[in-house]
Amino acid sequence: MPDYGFLAGATPLAFAHRGFAPDGAENSMTAFERAVSLGYRYLETDVRVTSDGVALAFHDSTLNRMTDRRGRVDALPWSVVREARIAGREPIPLLSDLLAAWPDVRINLDVKSDLGIAPATAAIRRTGTLERVCVGAFSGRRILAMRRVLGPRLCTSLGPREALGLRLTGSRRGHRYAGRCAQVPARLGRAPFVDAGYLAAANRLGVQVHVWTVNDPAEMTRLLDLGVHGIMTDRADVLRDLLVARGEWPAVADGPP
Repeated sequence: MPDYGFLAGATPLAFAHRGFAPDGAENSMTAFERAVSLGYRYLETDVRVTSDGVALAFHDSTLNRMTDRRGRVDALPWSVVREARIAGREPIPLLSDLLAAWPDVRINLDVKSDLGIAPATAAIRRTGTLERVCVGAFSGRRILAMRRVLGPRLCTSLGPREALGLRLTGSRRGHRYAGRCAQVPARLGRAPFVDAGYLAAANRLGVQVHVWTVNDPAEMTRLLDLGVHGIMTDRADVLRDLLVARGEWPAVADGPP
């Protein structure tokens, strides 16, 4: 397997989920800049696409919840979407602008629909950031499509079925996953999804476990004590302070790949 630049950082990796937005302006350049200023070198974001094929760093399928405009993102052209303001004040970032903003920052991309495949791959190619991204999705087929286009140097997560398979059956002798990390929830309801058995199965396969979206310090501590390889959080300040107290910060990349 390739040595992926995305996974070159010392673990545990600390991911700022949609940047750091205590003011509610998630997935804005201000939120991402705030996380980088805290020392984060791993950012998580989402990919949505306008009707004319412009890739955005934006989570929701509509503008309704997060902006001062309404409508489905994929039904509106960029000329309209660019006028929307997150939390009434922040523009929606172009994916290419986020990828190019910080040369020493790695970006985890959740591609939200099939429409995002071609624009996202084009943005990665255009910005020359293949070694600094990891692609995940709630669709194994979508992940495979991204891998086919960008090649084996692209770091990807396991698909949902593969990640669940680790939980149900553990590692299988001789089985090799193309994805190099399992990006999974900490819990399903009240029951832990990530436990010692899950970590052991992933470790046997050489697969990192990145857990989302963890905002409670006690849950962060449980997962770090288990030995997870990464935590995604909305509370970038809380995770950083906890890692500092544990002597595990900065949990950053070792420099540009």
